[in-house]
Amino acid sequence: MALMVGLSTISWTVEKHLCMGKVVGISLFTKAQNCGAKDTRAKKYDQKFQNSCCAEESFTLKGQDKLKPSWNELDLQSQHFPVVFAQSYCNLFTPLEEYPLPYSHYSPPAVIQDIHLLDEVFLI
Repeated sequence: MALMVGLSTISWTVEKHLCMGKVVGISLFTKAQNCGAKDTRAKKYDQKFQNSCCAEESFTLKGQDKLKPSWNELDLQSQHFPVVFAQSYCNLFTPLEEYPLPYSHYSPPAVIQDIHLLDEVFLI
């Protein structure tokens, strides 16, 4: 349970380095590794065209901020489940007047031979 709470509250950032449309590097915690490719037409001091064939993408999965929702913020369906669960749990402990017998209307099968002797299974 602690592991699930820990993983759901942490935000994750994933970075990808693309070179000519193909994924070269993926990283979870640090910057994605660069492929080192440079455009042959690019000038040495021109930063605009330095890595024109490469691209970097990143996306963030944000963790949840609120761990304890209040009762007032829940919608009607979310409030319905705890009420029904509590009601059914309380009904488990009510005493029954008479226990139901599920096989009271059925007669037992006719035993022609001793099954233990037929299968050669003996209780010790």
